[in-house]
Amino acid sequence: MRFNKNLSVMILVFSFVTAKAQIKILFDASKAETAGNADWVIDANLHNLGFNNGPAIAGTGTESNPVTIPSPVQSGITVSTNENYWNGGISYWGIDCVNHGYIVETLPYNGQITYGNTSNAQDLSNYKVFIVPEPNIVFTSAQKTAIINFVQNGGGLFMISDHDVSDRNGDGWDSPHIWNDLMTNNTIQNNPFGMSFDYADFSQTSFNIAPLPLDSVLHGPMGNVAEVQWSNGTTLTLTPAQNNSVKGVVFKTGSSTTGNANVMCSSAHYGSGKIAAIGDSSPIDDGSGDPNDFLYDGYITDAAGNHRKLLMNITIWLATTTVTNVDENNSVNKYFSVNPNPANDKLIFDLRDAVSATINLFDVKGELISINNFKTSAISHNEIIDVSALQNGIYILSISSEHFNVTKKIVVLHQ
Repeated sequence: MRFNKNLSVMILVFSFVTAKAQIKILFDASKAETAGNADWVIDANLHNLGFNNGPAIAGTGTESNPVTIPSPVQSGITVSTNENYWNGGISYWGIDCVNHGYIVETLPYNGQITYGNTSNAQDLSNYKVFIVPEPNIVFTSAQKTAIINFVQNGGGLFMISDHDVSDRNGDGWDSPHIWNDLMTNNTIQNNPFGMSFDYADFSQTSFNIAPLPLDSVLHGPMGNVAEVQWSNGTTLTLTPAQNNSVKGVVFKTGSSTTGNANVMCSSAHYGSGKIAAIGDSSPIDDGSGDPNDFLYDGYITDAAGNHRKLLMNITIWLATTTVTNVDENNSVNKYFSVNPNPANDKLIFDLRDAVSATINLFDVKGELISINNFKTSAISHNEIIDVSALQNGIYILSISSEHFNVTKKIVVLHQ
């Protein structure tokens, strides 16, 4: 394969690590996410108000009542912090987000889903990722508009569903119907994301991982996803005619690892933003949280730990912004050099002086492939990134340190 060294590659890339300290992730708890036997919140200090049972029976029951800022404070979290630091059924996921440099908040039961409303402190414009774990109250027309505009303008939306007939708060709506209503009954565009949830209910461990070696959801910074386990979940059907970027990455057990049906996990782009979807809420459950609910560990134990990889890879992918072009002339400066280019099996970085550098590797679509953190103390120090498993093609490096922040085009050409 021959590459034109003068090929102009227009790609939107931003340094994930240098920006991630400002990235805020909002977990929704305004749609009865703790109704019934669910406890899909990162933290809740009270379990006696029952607000998330829904408007019709608010104030009854023993459901969790999360507040905006989880406590204890996020600054106290380290890599050794366990899920019991916070009191919620998805606290482990929230703690992993903090350890990855993100700020996490909860939209409480009385929070407002808006976009562009400056009077709302939790307006979606203040967040990079909006995670909605199994909604049980239908979105209003204004909320649908806000969510779609949020994605269109660069936000990342994570849609988590459960199986059909899983109405936890008894209001006549369950999550697959609620998500489909958002996508097909809005004032902006019919099926903008090119996906819909099926009305199914099945339990299955699937090893049907799509053959996409450069996909950031399957092969992201948290590792390679090898399997998933649905415990009463559903699938999705994709419609590329509505959104040609939509793709399935995990499929229901069977012969297919491609196609548009029986999709367990999917992703898509819409406008400047991104969407990811899974058909079961069991993988997010870490087994802790409301003592009034029966919870089990789907986040770490199920699927041999692959759910943690999948959920965090999705979160990182949704949070990774693409905003600038590659500068072909900034490949070398006084602080570093990288060779060879084209590369066969490895990239060698000569990091000069005492610097801490983060080197992110993207494909030409802006998908994050790997994050590499280096700290040097010698006058000159070589670091290596293995690219032997990558396909021949053009890739983008985003190299950041206290001294510089540059991007560079790299060609991988195996001999």
